[in-house]
Amino acid sequence: MKTFFSKKNIKLRTFFEGTLVILASVSAFGMVAQNNKGMYSTVPVVKKDSIASVKAFGDVYKVLMSPRCLNCHPAGDIPLQGDDSHVHQMFPKRGPDGKGLYAMKCSNCHQDENTPGLHMPPGNPKWHLPPADMKMVFEGKSPYQLAKQLMNKKENGNKTVEDLIKHADDELVLAGFNPADGLKKPPLTHKEFKKAWITWLTTGAYAPAK
Repeated sequence: MKTFFSKKNIKLRTFFEGTLVILASVSAFGMVAQNNKGMYSTVPVVKKDSIASVKAFGDVYKVLMSPRCLNCHPAGDIPLQGDDSHVHQMFPKRGPDGKGLYAMKCSNCHQDENTPGLHMPPGNPKWHLPPADMKMVFEGKSPYQLAKQLMNKKENGNKTVEDLIKHADDELVLAGFNPADGLKKPPLTHKEFKKAWITWLTTGAYAPAK
């Protein structure tokens, strides 16, 4: 069954294929489709609002600059580590695909799940840095610089606004909100982060002044 929502030449189409889909109205960012897993999967209704957008990015920036995100988006080719974001003690290199270089692969230590115990490696089946040709550096970026980078297809992996919205539920993004024992969580919950992320994107993705 197909359902269409139309408003000012914008059509929102959702497909019911055995999965519950909810059309959720959220005042901060208009209307999007959400499935029963909480994942947004349609083109958002855009209502530009520079004040709301910049305010939302303030919360987004806090999360992206927290160690759980920053450590895998370093300025160099060695990941950062710990709550103080020091250089990874094993000195692994990014490699072309972001999964390590030569015999020192990320998956050698980072297993499919967090390794139990204090200060043990966090885990995920897709653990990696951004690839060498699309480094997506967060470290050292101002709010203005990071917002601009996130919206630049040449620097964000050729992602559209819809792609960026879906990315909020990426496996590694979710892993950042489920850190290994002894590591701090980001300053917002994943639900709070996703709301701020979508608000920023669907109100114009404005960059702060600096």
